[in-house]
Amino acid sequence: METKKYSSYAQIDRELEIFKIEKELSYQKLVFGVKKTKESFTPQNIVSDLIGSYSSVIPYGAIVSTAAPFILNKAIPFIKNWFAKRKRGV
Repeated sequence: METKKYSSYAQIDRELEIFKIEKELSYQKLVFGVKKTKESFTPQNIVSDLIGSYSSVIPYGAIVSTAAPFILNKAIPFIKNWFAKRKRGV
């Protein structure tokens, strides 16, 4: 890396401001990437991707891959509530 030579403090301040903005931009890209990755690791997405991968092998694979997300969106809250009630002894 070549050493830069500055002729004034204004140039240094400008370069530091550019680095600061680049750092913030990189940080925001990282935060966005983590958020998107976190969103993709839901049970619905995992099962949908798994079923989608094997839809050609599964009988009626297209129907199953279409219905699975809908069923999971309804089944997971039901199962969570069932376990919560069971823990409380209701």
